[in-house]
Amino acid sequence: MKRFDLNARLDEYYRSWPNNGTSPVIGITANYAEQQARLADGYYKRLVEAGATPVVLPPLGSAEVIATVLDRIDGLLLSGGADINPLYCGEQPDAHLGSVNSERDLPELLIARLAANRQMPILGICRGIQTLAMALGGHVCQHITTPVKHSQDADRSTPTHTIDVKSGTLLHQLYAPSAGEPLSLAVNSFHHQAVDEAGPHLRVSATAPDGIIEAVESREQKPFMGVQWHPECMPDDGKPLFRWLQREALLYQKAQRLHNRVLTLDTHCDSPMLFAQGADITVRDPRLLVSLPKMMEGRLDATIMVCYLPQPGVGETFRQKVDFDVEGPKAYADLIFDKIEQKVFTAKKLSLARTPDELLHNKRTGKKSIMLGIENGLALESRVENVEYFAKRGVVYITLCHNGDNNLCDSAARSLGTHGGVSPLGEQVIKEMNRLGLMVDLSHAAESSFYDALEISAQPIVCSHSSARALCDHPRNLTDEQMRSLARKGGVCQVTLYHGFLRKDGEATILDAMQHLEHAVRVMGIDHVGLGTDFDGDGGVPGLADASELTLFTRQLLQRRYKESDIRKIWGGNFLRVMRQVQEGKKG
Repeated sequence: MKRFDLNARLDEYYRSWPNNGTSPVIGITANYAEQQARLADGYYKRLVEAGATPVVLPPLGSAEVIATVLDRIDGLLLSGGADINPLYCGEQPDAHLGSVNSERDLPELLIARLAANRQMPILGICRGIQTLAMALGGHVCQHITTPVKHSQDADRSTPTHTIDVKSGTLLHQLYAPSAGEPLSLAVNSFHHQAVDEAGPHLRVSATAPDGIIEAVESREQKPFMGVQWHPECMPDDGKPLFRWLQREALLYQKAQRLHNRVLTLDTHCDSPMLFAQGADITVRDPRLLVSLPKMMEGRLDATIMVCYLPQPGVGETFRQKVDFDVEGPKAYADLIFDKIEQKVFTAKKLSLARTPDELLHNKRTGKKSIMLGIENGLALESRVENVEYFAKRGVVYITLCHNGDNNLCDSAARSLGTHGGVSPLGEQVIKEMNRLGLMVDLSHAAESSFYDALEISAQPIVCSHSSARALCDHPRNLTDEQMRSLARKGGVCQVTLYHGFLRKDGEATILDAMQHLEHAVRVMGIDHVGLGTDFDGDGGVPGLADASELTLFTRQLLQRRYKESDIRKIWGGNFLRVMRQVQEGKKG
């Protein structure tokens, strides 16, 4: 027998070593039996063949440990195994229930949910599709009774029944030569439980001839997929699925690394609107779309959290419009800012910021930043000196109006043409904001107000949450000419996620938001665009539903081949350029 030379093998490895560290790491959940974590070899071999680095994840029920694991992997493969305990569905066991694996159930439901919260690529196989569905609000049937045999006796590599793949699905794209043609696949089958309700976040992408769900995928443009068969046992037929997981994991890895280097800023959220209900931004409060945990999951470094002041209609008082008993708009704004500060000061991972440099410092020290803004100049109570008061409180911008004219300017919505644009008082306020280094925000303003403010202001103005009227004809959106005028003066337009500003008919999604962004880039140039979600103020669409999903925005930018320097500008760099210019130009 030839002597094995370890040193020669190592030398060969180092000569061929790519040394770029780009192979994505994919965690595989292990089975558990007889006090041993076990895994069939097909899972990790298929991943290696697809160009990924596999690691085996034992079943551990600690959310803290799982979170630490997820910090170190780029994708998740939920493997096959025993039945899932029906108690997790709130049901008693069916007479046909097989063996359950109590060691696996909770850890895998936890890791699936936590990975999904981070928008990590997930592939579920057999039991794994059931785990994925349950973790995302679906349901699993304990025992199927149909004419098709779903628990085969043939060799594991032998397909024994067919499935019909739905046109227009990701699965169809992976396997069909052309988009429209019918697609049938032959698969193997080893199960008697099955997903019978995909739930709100997944859609069915394939079924067996008897109607049993054979595959699911995200209905929100997320990298989630589950299949009921065992592709790891059919190396050739399974290749498209493992290659898909490898590609998505590589994209996830790129996005995560980019977020390490780039400051990400959402320029408008309305979370304080929910303070009257007791909402807490420091915990994963289900009422909030923006909170510290969701910012951490979505890798969002900073948000401008505004005090929104509703504009009273004719015959209404401000007190009738808000849920707190306050003397007036200024006192209400103070109350909201007090509550934000109280919450920030109790959270180790949160910090207030007033300048771009403070944002960068917070990112370097591992803290998320909250900036303060005012939505509706009603807060000034017609007193120009209150601009300085709120500047000292740390406000970085004031949106001049909301829905309905106020004493500063006419609004894009419910306007009576009160001033024909910006009022004389509004002109004084804009000049005072210039003097004190506060950005002028023209989201919600009428076109007449927009052009007046653009002429009055000595500094660039911003539209903190506005989209393109050319794609969605709404008076709140900016026309192409407004966009060009804004860019000529050095300002920025931050695309927003309110569905009514993204499309007139049907449900808006992340793809609509990207169309508005790319339209703004074409019209204004890459130096004048960004993102202002309007989360907790009716903003949020499938694929970008809350702050935890914002890495999907980065994923879309990477898929569209934006350079890192351009992504840096879109993700807040442009807005911070204006903020820095305005703050450095102050004279007070």
